Amino acid sequence: MGDFDFDVIITAIPFLLSGLKVTLILTVTAIIGGVIGGTLLALARLSSFKPLSYLAGGYVNFLRSMPLILVIFWFYFLVPLIVGRPIGGFYSVLIAFVMFESAYYCEIIRAGIQSVSKGQAMAGKALGLTYAQSMQFVVLPQAFHNMVPVLLTQGIVLFQDTSLVYVVGVHDFLVSADIIANRDNRLIEMYMAVAVVYFLMCTMGSLAVRILQKRLAT
Repeated sequence: MGDFDFDVIITAIPFLLSGLKVTLILTVTAIIGGVIGGTLLALARLSSFKPLSYLAGGYVNFLRSMPLILVIFWFYFLVPLIVGRPIGGFYSVLIAFVMFESAYYCEIIRAGIQSVSKGQAMAGKALGLTYAQSMQFVVLPQAFHNMVPVLLTQGIVLFQDTSLVYVVGVHDFLVSADIIANRDNRLIEMYMAVAVVYFLMCTMGSLAVRILQKRLAT
């Protein structure tokens, strides 16, 4: 570590920030898409219509049993074939993350819905609300209140998992650092910088989750 060069990191900051921007966009978009998809899957799994419930359950169990890197490869090669033209690595991995995270968010949201007392849904029905209205105005708001910390924790895990996009050449934060590291032959400096950034951002996210848990408990 005697010849550790901080100037390499400082000089590379603009390039690293461009990669970090891609990572954050991918993370936030995948979280939003995953929560929406997970909510729909959770409602499908809880549906009294058995074929729909079994179909959603099969999708969730299948995706949750697959390594994420394998899912990325699937969608990277499969989506262009379905669309009929290349769509770029970023959109391929974005679809992969949304589809994959939907399966995990589904189980979180399903547990959150089941944590709400059945009496709440029955009260909504007694007031004349339909099933959809009862879910929208009574059950889901309480369920999301209960599971916000778990959703944020899964978001932190997703932020870490986005580094896997290097396998298909998407220029995220890690790939940007890798390019500089190999160009300047400064692997220790660049990978150390990446580790510090991931550590700080994940630590801040974890602290935010703890604070939120305490406030929600109160």
